[in-house]
Amino acid sequence: MADGGDGDLSLAALQKLLAWTSPSFPVGAFSYSHGLEAAIESGAVKDADGLAAWLTDVLRHGAGRTDAVLFCHAWRAADDPAALATIAELAAAFQPSKERYLEATAQGRAFLSAVTAAWSNPRLAERAALFADGAPLPYPVAVALAAAAHAIPLRAALPAMLTGFVANIVSAGVRAIPIGQTDGQRIIAALGPTVGEVAAAAEAAGLDDLGGAALRADIASMNHETQYTRLFRS
Repeated sequence: MADGGDGDLSLAALQKLLAWTSPSFPVGAFSYSHGLEAAIESGAVKDADGLAAWLTDVLRHGAGRTDAVLFCHAWRAADDPAALATIAELAAAFQPSKERYLEATAQGRAFLSAVTAAWSNPRLAERAALFADGAPLPYPVAVALAAAAHAIPLRAALPAMLTGFVANIVSAGVRAIPIGQTDGQRIIAALGPTVGEVAAAAEAAGLDDLGGAALRADIASMNHETQYTRLFRS
């Protein structure tokens, strides 16, 4: 089991997290909306308040919560290849639509590729080899694997990943609703406590606690597959 779950965050670890969760990190996050574009098209999300409410539900009851639980278990299983592979398969199976599967696995594969190219170490290289045959590697599992391999504490890495997720969806909303950049930052700031609550709850959750109730978000991702005019891949 990886250690350092609640340890101090070193400067080197902080620098890695800032780079890995930056919008400029080459995972293609800008091209996915997590189904939000379909929600905007249908009128379910019309403004900044609607986007904040939508994202709050996704964090508490949808992929935010699910990804957080899977992240914790992947981080802890980083030194157990069989368990890590099982968690990655489970994370892929939890994707509710074709586009969400693409969003999760394409970003996960791109993330691992970039991290191993620029921040490789023997522990990460050994774990990355588990997915060299093209096995699905969803994004939260990839980030957890890299964080554990670099001894980045779970209690720092998980909120960073969730905050990056929020920022990416807000960015999609800024472009597609559209709303102002400042409104987008207000949403990210307002959701900070929610991110903290979801992360704390995920640390104590087992894999049997996985499940979600953000059905409108899942259905939106399905509807997006046949949406006529689209800016995003999901």
